[in-house]
Amino acid sequence: MKLKLAFLLATALIVSPSVLFAQDRGGVINVATIGEPPTLDPMASTADLVGIVTQHIFETLYTFDKEWKTTPLLAESLPEISADGKTYTIKLRAGIKFHDGSDMASDDVVASLDRWIKVASRGKQAASFIDKIEATDPLTVTITLKQPYAPLVSLLAFNNSAAIILPKEKQEEPMKEFIGTGPYMLKERKADQYIQLVRFDGYKSREGDGNGYGGARHQYLDEIRFVPVPDANTRVEAAVSGQYDYIDSIPVESFDKIKSSSATEPVVLTPFGYPVFVFNTAQGLAKDVAMRKAIRQALSMEDMLAAAFGSTDFYALDGDIYPKNFIWNTNAGVEGNYNIADPEGAAKAAKAAGYDGEKPIRILTSRQYEFHYKMAQVAAEYLKLAGFKVDMQVVDWATLTQRRADKALWDIYITHSPFLPEPALIGSLAPTSPGWWDTPLRKQTVEAFSAESDPEKRIALWADVQKAMYEEIPYMKIGDFNAVAAKSKKIEGIQAAPWPYFWNASIKK
Repeated sequence: MKLKLAFLLATALIVSPSVLFAQDRGGVINVATIGEPPTLDPMASTADLVGIVTQHIFETLYTFDKEWKTTPLLAESLPEISADGKTYTIKLRAGIKFHDGSDMASDDVVASLDRWIKVASRGKQAASFIDKIEATDPLTVTITLKQPYAPLVSLLAFNNSAAIILPKEKQEEPMKEFIGTGPYMLKERKADQYIQLVRFDGYKSREGDGNGYGGARHQYLDEIRFVPVPDANTRVEAAVSGQYDYIDSIPVESFDKIKSSSATEPVVLTPFGYPVFVFNTAQGLAKDVAMRKAIRQALSMEDMLAAAFGSTDFYALDGDIYPKNFIWNTNAGVEGNYNIADPEGAAKAAKAAGYDGEKPIRILTSRQYEFHYKMAQVAAEYLKLAGFKVDMQVVDWATLTQRRADKALWDIYITHSPFLPEPALIGSLAPTSPGWWDTPLRKQTVEAFSAESDPEKRIALWADVQKAMYEEIPYMKIGDFNAVAAKSKKIEGIQAAPWPYFWNASIKK
């Protein structure tokens, strides 16, 4: 019997016994990130780096607990949903303050959600289902839908392209003031040097213990500094020397080196997620599905994973979008369409699709995630064997997130995703997401899945979506992988998590 949620991922979010006891208050931690976030407006970006930093500043109505179930954050409780599935009544917590000292009320939430459905890609995804958002009383918001939309609460809980709650007077686009309700507030940002967050003394935590991203958020630390360290090898050496208190995204081949350090220890999330090649289905060579199929036919997922992660201790060859320990696991569409590694056949298929060998396939990638770059190198060689020209564009991550928004600049970009608790959170399912998959088959399968509220029926409908993804290839899953980070042995209360968080963390005295 399949687990209802990914057990291994869930256990990575369980709060360890050490944080259940009183912890020391005070101190500063320095967090080494893979680079400079392109923005501090989490509505405006799906980049994990943006979510990692800004989840400390801004909060959403809901979040996810240690079992990846939605749980209230700024909302008092989960929404009351009408029998027809079209009306969501959301009660808000009283006494919540913004960083400017003002009180959060329903009109702030309405203004924020109105901004979300206009600015955020996942908000736009929900917008077509939403009829109206109203403030029913000072602490109640009502969302009325045109038709049932099962993923709504999960979308409201997600921390990138996030439905953050802002003061109604601070709704500018682009964002000019970074005023949230979170446990820490922005003090200073020096580009390419650091982002400095300090404790918000007006913060009102939920009661009880920490529970994944939910539950209590204790502010033991005085200050958190996020420092961009783009070079992966530099992050490794900094981890070994103990230069930082937490170091994100360590190449897996450095695991033993980190393990032998006297200052730092590895943090492993098993399984973390999957790397993907996202296709530009709107413009350029990859617009033609026959060309996308030829590209897929050429590639060896196994060789790309081996180059990126080395040992099978850190990766698994698996074409199913979700692994077998998720209820969403299905092999629909996978057979014959994954890990084909047939450059000769791909050359014939590309020629039949009209490829003349003149235009290059433009692959957009970054070395800040070193495994992205290694996969790109292997992919380029297989594509050359199939007769394709390849233009590999290696840029910093912030530039990549900007360029991927321009349909004229790329054919494939490389990214990765954790295994998300709700498939509707997968960015490429939204036609507004870079890649711009927008076909009748997408609309038919994704909307049927999103409109169904019965859990068992949704599982079958997800199989239809995965089959459509393999048929039209908006993106290619490469395989499963484990993520490695590192933390100082002087820090307690930090848990392995897809988007590491530092409330509930403290420095041992």
